[in-house]
Amino acid sequence: MISLMILDALNIVVPIIVGVVTLAAGALLGFFFHQYKMKKANKSAEKIIEDAKKEAELNKKNLVIEAKQEIHQLKVEADKEIRERKKNVQDLENKVNQRDARLDGRSATLDKREESLLQKEHKLDNRRAELDQQYAKAEQLVKDQEQKLIEIAALTQESAREIVMSRVEEEMAAEVTNYIREQEEIAKNESKKKARVLLANAIQQYAGDAVQEKTVSTVALPNDEMKGRIIGREGRNIRAIESATGVDILVDDTPEVVVLSSFDPIRREIARRVVETLVSDGRIQPQRIEELVTKFTKELDNEVREAGEKAIFDTGIGKIHPELVKILGRLKYRTSYGQNVLTHSIEVAMLTGKLAAEIGENETLARRAGLLHDIGKAMDSEMEGSHVDIGLEIANIYHEKKEVVDAIGSHHGDREAETVIAHLVAAADTLSAARPGARSESLDNYIKRLTALEDMCNNFKGVDKAYALQAGREVRILVKPEEINDDQAYIMARDIKNSIEKNLQYPGTIKVIVIREIRAQEVAK
Repeated sequence: MISLMILDALNIVVPIIVGVVTLAAGALLGFFFHQYKMKKANKSAEKIIEDAKKEAELNKKNLVIEAKQEIHQLKVEADKEIRERKKNVQDLENKVNQRDARLDGRSATLDKREESLLQKEHKLDNRRAELDQQYAKAEQLVKDQEQKLIEIAALTQESAREIVMSRVEEEMAAEVTNYIREQEEIAKNESKKKARVLLANAIQQYAGDAVQEKTVSTVALPNDEMKGRIIGREGRNIRAIESATGVDILVDDTPEVVVLSSFDPIRREIARRVVETLVSDGRIQPQRIEELVTKFTKELDNEVREAGEKAIFDTGIGKIHPELVKILGRLKYRTSYGQNVLTHSIEVAMLTGKLAAEIGENETLARRAGLLHDIGKAMDSEMEGSHVDIGLEIANIYHEKKEVVDAIGSHHGDREAETVIAHLVAAADTLSAARPGARSESLDNYIKRLTALEDMCNNFKGVDKAYALQAGREVRILVKPEEINDDQAYIMARDIKNSIEKNLQYPGTIKVIVIREIRAQEVAK
């Protein structure tokens, strides 16, 4: 019994002891495993820390390298920018130095010119002093002679004064004439030299073609029978053409030709195209005539506008009012002395621009003034007044600059020019009109012009004969030697020149030559 109880107790205690031992062993194993895991975790942590340190060190080196590279790049860019700025500063310094050099050159030129002017002024002062001394001597001489004349001839003081003054005037006239002659020669030589250089440069840089056109249009016919078809039954076709175009059609005895006459070149051009088309296709009737007039009127409007645009583009004058473009294009069908006015205006514009460039004026504005100087001729068949007055009105309507208005108003000498560009336009206009082949004129007008020139010269006192030479570009005056002396010949040349400029209209220039000669003749027997 007791044994059984002991066995039962052992059966109970042994499992408990085994369980306790197992728990203890498990706890001990857990402790050792925990310690192992802790050591392993510490080692992992140490490794991670070590790796992190290495990575941080590597990142630090990479960042340092990147920072150094960035600093190097910034330094390179900064050096580049500094070099560019140095270059810009050097360029600016070179420009400033060049400008200073040009200013120094101009200053030296101005100094020389001022010195030359001072010398001339000094010479003039000396000459004036000499004249004053001579005048004082003359006054003293007058007084002495007055006294002698009063004493010897018993003349009154007034009579003696008149005699002496007349003698002094004669003596002084010779000296004054010589002085004027010398100064005129100096001024002419200087002005001629400068003018030759300017004009030569301008003409060399631009040389336009000489274009001549006639003011009356003619249309060739295949045969004389076509004249009858143009006239039509009872003249209805020719009346329809004249009514639709405003042009007179002259069918005369000239074989195979009809003449179109009108004061308006645009109408005349439309009529020419209409008649040529009618002749070519053979359908000549009033309805067809009206259709062609409408068609060619539109075509000519477009051509006029394109001609104006082309002239503006060729001369490079910049923006211009659209209506003024059309008016300018009308000059394509306008002639003056056989010279096409649009071609002439373009030539004047280019020459004016070259002259302006030579003397430092605004070249674009000069070309604009030259192109528009004859704009009034485009409307002179529709508006009253001279082409100068019409041009001034058009320029004011479209608000052109004062230089352009001044050039339009003064290019024929109708009024005094107020700007340098206006003088250049007048010079270029004379060059374009006066050069050989540029213009033509009728025989009647030619003869009248030369006759008027000779008659004007013959009206001067002391003139023996006057001859107009070289198509009226030169006039030679033979004077009576017993009435005109050498000094008076110079004065006469100047007076005739002024009279020609004031009273005659002529293209180009006229050279005035006064000739005085004495021929002594004897016959040996």
